[in-house]
Amino acid sequence: MHRMPHTQPPHASFKGRLPNVLTIARVGLALGVIALLSGPIDPPTDPDGLTTQQNLLLLTLSLFLLAALTDAADGYLARKWNVVSLFGRVIDPFADKILILGTFICLAGPTFADPRGGIATGVHPWMVVLILARELLVTTLRGVYESQGVDFSATRSGKLKMIFQSLAIPAVLAILALDPAEPGSPTRHAIDLIVWATLLVTIWSGLPYVLRAWRAPNSGEKP
Repeated sequence: MHRMPHTQPPHASFKGRLPNVLTIARVGLALGVIALLSGPIDPPTDPDGLTTQQNLLLLTLSLFLLAALTDAADGYLARKWNVVSLFGRVIDPFADKILILGTFICLAGPTFADPRGGIATGVHPWMVVLILARELLVTTLRGVYESQGVDFSATRSGKLKMIFQSLAIPAVLAILALDPAEPGSPTRHAIDLIVWATLLVTIWSGLPYVLRAWRAPNSGEKP
């Protein structure tokens, strides 16, 4: 009696690929967000009363939120279905960094320079440098220590940082789209508060990784 060759059930293949498909989609959405934020700042007014720029900001906000949802969904599904892959471990943080860092770079760019003073988004280039430095440091530490067999998976602070950034950026975009703020106005102060809080949380979230790296060589224990 011939035994039928073992074949993988169709749903298993679907489950194995869907999280990675969502992650790749996030890269595409991130590129769309960056493209929209790189547009002009003072276009003409549309018949509905909103400027083209405001409509673009609302569209950008929608794309960003959709990308953030794929970030939550792909990790949840990969863990639930036990289909975490090496490809996913590499491309998932890459997609996150394209989305978050790309957006912050655009928000600090000349597109949002306010001729009335300051920058409308409250994001200054030096802030982006600090955010980028944190990401480069953590990525470097993870690569070095995991190559030595040390567990350097994401901490709670890192996950909190991602959640905070994913909420702060849409909040800034919504304020800019619905209530363009004059320099020194309460709305502009609200934007500055959101951005400063995000910067501080981002920097703070990197400290546990530095401490883990500091302890690992001395104690011989995996953090």
